[in-house]
Amino acid sequence: MIMKDRIVRTSAALGILMVCILQFSLYSQATTLSNEMLAWGFRRGENHEQATLDTKSEKVVREFEGISMGNKDSNKIYLTFDCGYEAGYTEKILDVLEENEVNATFFITGHYLNTASDLVKRMIEDGHIVGNHTVNHKCLPNISDDEIKEEVMNLHKAVFEKFGYEMTFFRPPKGEFSERTTKIVKDLGYTTVMWSSAYDDWDKEKQGREEYGKKKILDNLHNGCVLLLHSTSEDNCNILDQVIKEAKNMGYEFSSITEFER
Repeated sequence: MIMKDRIVRTSAALGILMVCILQFSLYSQATTLSNEMLAWGFRRGENHEQATLDTKSEKVVREFEGISMGNKDSNKIYLTFDCGYEAGYTEKILDVLEENEVNATFFITGHYLNTASDLVKRMIEDGHIVGNHTVNHKCLPNISDDEIKEEVMNLHKAVFEKFGYEMTFFRPPKGEFSERTTKIVKDLGYTTVMWSSAYDDWDKEKQGREEYGKKKILDNLHNGCVLLLHSTSEDNCNILDQVIKEAKNMGYEFSSITEFER
């Protein structure tokens, strides 16, 4: 019995040692990764050709199995919204999506969850994807590993506690990231989602340009397009139905990010 007890204790000690070695290895890897600030960017294509993504940034996203633009031979579009705060338009946006049978992904912040939890609940109930945009929308390369984990996981836990919903998709605030931050997010179980089409819809001082918005969106649709819109835009709210219908008439198919085709 004494010998058996020693064997059990030795095995347990070895197990703890292996976990410590693994954790140290992961920590060492994270700390050796570059923290150079990368700001997501793209150049629009012509005649509905795919956008040209910033090579350096796209390489990092791809290295950590993120999403930026889909298969060039697929007519699928992936509609995503960033939701930093509720400006009074999301309910109508959800109505339009329901009427047109379109699935979208909504990247929410902690502020959005705390002030518009009824809308988050509806997003989930309507079958949309709710993604993580961090608690406080901080620039991730400027904060520590532990702070990044708190920004991501505190929101993750809050959404799960409220709705029993497990978020798995992540969008970095302001599109700012680094190798270090993307690796941390991946290790937390998240897929980073960037975009291949967007316009300056986030500026509340630049609303009342509905024709401009429609043209910017429709002229730049392409196969595999990950379209970024902001739910804070009144223009987006007003033109969304027309945009969806016209995009379908152009031969595009709206698809869930969960069915992303690389």
